[in-house]
Amino acid sequence: MQRLLGWISLCLAPLASAATERVVIRLRLEPDITVVVAEGDFEPRSVGSFSVRSYRADSAAVRHGLDTDDYLGGLVCERDGVVEAVTATDVDGDGRAEVVVKIRSAGSGGYLSAVALAVRERVVEVRARVENLDATADVVKALREVARGGRS
Repeated sequence: MQRLLGWISLCLAPLASAATERVVIRLRLEPDITVVVAEGDFEPRSVGSFSVRSYRADSAAVRHGLDTDDYLGGLVCERDGVVEAVTATDVDGDGRAEVVVKIRSAGSGGYLSAVALAVRERVVEVRARVENLDATADVVKALREVARGGRS
């Protein structure tokens, strides 16, 4: 019986760790810029931080899988929830895409928050942040309102 329980726990261990794996997303922001967004190492999934790191890489480097070897800059932000999605869209109206990180709270309401970050050369900076939005809210629309001088 003890052997059976040991075998079962070995089989289920990868499933348990897969459910708690942190989010790491790679996004091609511009022709020569790759961005990596990652939840913090060794943090609970429901709260902690996420980092946004930018790298320069031309098309030859990308073809060879080397799009994250020339680090430009980054930023670490607080999160209250799980990183649910990362997209690129122009939030502040300057014609250049920002990285939009969408976060869903772990609580029963599933409230949303989001951060829009501009990646410009060696600088990554927050352009807009929204919190405690309804679970079905359009986070990009809310971020645009804040970035373009609407509500805060």
